Amino acid sequence: MERYRKGERKHPPKDIAAKIDDAVRSRWQPQVRKRRRKQAAATGITVETRARFGYTAPVGTTDDGRFRRLTVRLPATYAQRLFDARDTGASDQEMRGIIAEGFKEVYFQDGGGRAMGLSGVAINDIDYLDLDY
Repeated sequence: MERYRKGERKHPPKDIAAKIDDAVRSRWQPQVRKRRRKQAAATGITVETRARFGYTAPVGTTDDGRFRRLTVRLPATYAQRLFDARDTGASDQEMRGIIAEGFKEVYFQDGGGRAMGLSGVAINDIDYLDLDY
């Protein structure tokens, strides 16, 4: 492997190429993930979902019988909370709760500009959920 790394040999056989690829990926991928995670914890995370949302407001509760497709950029605090929750082995329901809180603040309340009486948002059914950071 050292000869290929130094460039003394250029075209390894397939089995050796696969071993080199595995070695590079095992070292490189965790570092890339760590760097991206650190960046997301500082800048935020984008959540795209198609789900059914329920909420609690002063006039009562609703499960809002239609699906909404939302793409929302959550602040860095929510990204960090999601990473911390995943690291501590939080359940899917707990992680949904963090995302729902973020949606409440950013999407439904528009950062404090509307729907201030909204006390809780829940993600009832998820068709898909994609996190990008």
